Amino acid sequence: MIGAWIFGLARHRAGRLLATVAGIALAVSLIAALGSFLTASKATMTQRAVRSAAVDWQVEVHSGADPQAMLAAVRNTPGVRAAVPVGFARSSAFTATAAGTTQTTGPGMILGLPDQYRTLFPDAIRQLTGKTSGVLLAQQTASNLHAAPGDTIQITLPGALPHPVRIDGVVDLPQADSLFQTVGAPSQSQPSAPPDNVVLLPASLFTSLMAPSAQGPAAATTQIHVARDGRLPADPAAAFTTVTRAAHNLEARTSGGATVGDNLGAALDAARQDALYAQLLFLFLGVPGALLAAALTAAVAAAGGERRRQEQGLLRIRGLRPGQIAGLAVLEAGLTGITGGLLGLGIAALAGRIAFGSASFGAGAGATVLWAGLSVALGLAVATAAVLAPALRDLRAVTVADIRRPARRAGSAWWRRIGLDFALLIASWLVFRASSGNQYALVLAPEGVASISVSYWAFLGPALLWTGAALLLWRLCLLVLAHGRPLLARMSRPLTGTLSGATAATLSRRRRPLARSIVLLALAVSFALSTAVFNATYRQQAEADAQLTNGADVTVTEPPGAQVPPSAAHSLSVPGVRHVEPVQHRFAYIGTDLQDLYGVRPDTITGATALQDAYFSGGSARTLMNRLAQHPDSLLVSAETVADFQLSPGDTLNLKVQDNRTKALRTVPFHYAGIVKEFPTAPKDSFFVANSSYLAQVTGSDAVGAFLLDTGGTRQQAVAALVHDRLGTSATVTDLTQTRNRVGSSLTSVDLSGLTRIELAFAVILSAGAGGIVLALGLAERRRTFAITTVLGATPRQLRGMVLTEALLIAAAGLATGALIGWALSEMLVKVLTGVFDPPPATLAVPGTYLALTALCAAAAVIAAGLNAARGSSRPAVEELRDL
Repeated sequence: MIGAWIFGLARHRAGRLLATVAGIALAVSLIAALGSFLTASKATMTQRAVRSAAVDWQVEVHSGADPQAMLAAVRNTPGVRAAVPVGFARSSAFTATAAGTTQTTGPGMILGLPDQYRTLFPDAIRQLTGKTSGVLLAQQTASNLHAAPGDTIQITLPGALPHPVRIDGVVDLPQADSLFQTVGAPSQSQPSAPPDNVVLLPASLFTSLMAPSAQGPAAATTQIHVARDGRLPADPAAAFTTVTRAAHNLEARTSGGATVGDNLGAALDAARQDALYAQLLFLFLGVPGALLAAALTAAVAAAGGERRRQEQGLLRIRGLRPGQIAGLAVLEAGLTGITGGLLGLGIAALAGRIAFGSASFGAGAGATVLWAGLSVALGLAVATAAVLAPALRDLRAVTVADIRRPARRAGSAWWRRIGLDFALLIASWLVFRASSGNQYALVLAPEGVASISVSYWAFLGPALLWTGAALLLWRLCLLVLAHGRPLLARMSRPLTGTLSGATAATLSRRRRPLARSIVLLALAVSFALSTAVFNATYRQQAEADAQLTNGADVTVTEPPGAQVPPSAAHSLSVPGVRHVEPVQHRFAYIGTDLQDLYGVRPDTITGATALQDAYFSGGSARTLMNRLAQHPDSLLVSAETVADFQLSPGDTLNLKVQDNRTKALRTVPFHYAGIVKEFPTAPKDSFFVANSSYLAQVTGSDAVGAFLLDTGGTRQQAVAALVHDRLGTSATVTDLTQTRNRVGSSLTSVDLSGLTRIELAFAVILSAGAGGIVLALGLAERRRTFAITTVLGATPRQLRGMVLTEALLIAAAGLATGALIGWALSEMLVKVLTGVFDPPPATLAVPGTYLALTALCAAAAVIAAGLNAARGSSRPAVEELRDL
């Protein structure tokens, strides 16, 4: 009997079974893909954080402690791969004589490095020119002293005579901020900038240089630089906890003799927050898709509800007991669940291979098996809810006499009577207001705290909006279909002619299946739209962040104090450069607060860099730049400074800036003209933007701090290499590609574009399936109705018109309402997940091509289902009734 039942299902209900399996496979594959991606992403974030720390730990030996004992304690710490001592000392000045002129710097730092240092910590020092060993000069110091390899400089220690050393090479210190940190001090107490003047000496030369110092050996301090072995948990949060506890354990074992500067922990601290945001994206973007696939499966199963009740009645007539019928339902649910689950895993593996080059998305074997098991369990749960539960419910509620009459419908649903849809939408708006204002943070990650948390209640906003919108749409569809027969008749008349009234009556009678199809299509379209808009907005803002940090496609930053005139821009016009924009950089006191001051040419600044209106307040970018041009003494002030000093538009600000002629501070009046929130190359907090001509006039210098080079968005690395070859070590050259990789969050680093392609592909499939499959199955179950209509005199053209009217109604209503719900969801998602964006977007990025493709696929699927049913309706009525 079981074999006959399975054979009969496969022969006569193949379409419905395949559609059910496809729905389950979509839910399983989406969860398996996103889950594996999430696990692999976290592991990649941890690996990138480990690689980003050039020196994992900087263990500073306290005064009076034995450096050798501390070194032994560090080397005996579990997880330490290598540890070497590094000497730090302060100099009074560095002096160099070249071409008949003598250059002298201010105080600087001297480092004593062991021979194997660059081998153990290859990312701590970047070679620019000369030898890789011996006496090495930092790039900024070489520029200040006009020194090059082979030159001799004088090192002056406090209370000692100058000591000559010969320069062997010039290097860059990529992580100078952490290298010269105050170990153990909180972030707000750290130096605002690393020292400009640094000399690196071999350990032996450093020791001999420190010995005769008037201050004795105490003039130097010792740090132990540590490289860990890299064996850490895959999750950044767990890795952060492991590293932090190990550092605390070392400090405890040294009995206060040393303090650990945990650079690796700081890198993992940032990565664990990105890992939580990746988890949030999984929930925000993945779970709705899985729920939609499950709803699609339920709708597919419901399309054959009447047929299932008839089959159960026939089985009872033939003597099967309820338990046997239930066993057949369990068998059907199990087969569809397992088949859909296995098919879903295959689809997920194929998607991973195509998008990421790995069927497991880069996740380990254990994580892959875990997510595969969870996904298959999800498939079985969906099959149980969509196939088994309705069958068991009908088995209990339907009698043999019910097979000859339609299923009874209850009156108005309880949720419509109490207005649950309106209540959910109001609650969604309230949660959204609370979770998107007043500096609300979705991810709470206090610096240095081992545990971080997510305010998951903010998920209620989008979840309630999605649910409330679906229920409201269901209510509206039922109302329109039940009471809008005249309107439906007029709409269907061009396709059905004299059967327009009957068509309207049929649509009204079948309002529940139609409402189900419209709601499913609308939710699928809203999922596609919100996912696409969020991902496009994320890409847009990641690019804006890189542009703000670097300033332009290629940026040439002059060393502090360099008197480079704007005319030097001509020397930077290498092949590939369309425009060179000079930007002045000064410092100014407002009260006792020292801030960055940038001088720009308002008429031409936009020729090299993009200025968004979101960067300003009190006017658009064009308006405020025009204000600077028309009133040269105008000043744009950062939002933080405006709040701190309670400024009002038009206020006079007396800033103290250095006069290049007298080398003294001079008070210069400016007029507050607007707020600048972000500006290319500027810091994120306190700074000013002024007219460069006015700034040059009042300071007596038009010296440029940076040149912004526009390459048209192409060949950035090649242009940067050409400029670097031309300038040598006299300036710092950075390109947008390099900066994008440096400032991009771990979310970007784990190939969010691959995840985007997977999500958007699933969204298109769900949109097409929600409209097309459900409609096709519903029409297939109505072949008997079409045959009876033909017997009563309907022409084939009228039958095709009835079917196409239904298809067009579903497509138009589903796409229109889906677009509206998707727009609201997009606005809410971007607002709630503001912490993902830096800077926050002023407007959403709308991928028009993808959205048009999605709408086209969904409409095409619905129309194709209608046309196929219309073609089937032309079959002779006698044959159709005999087969049924």
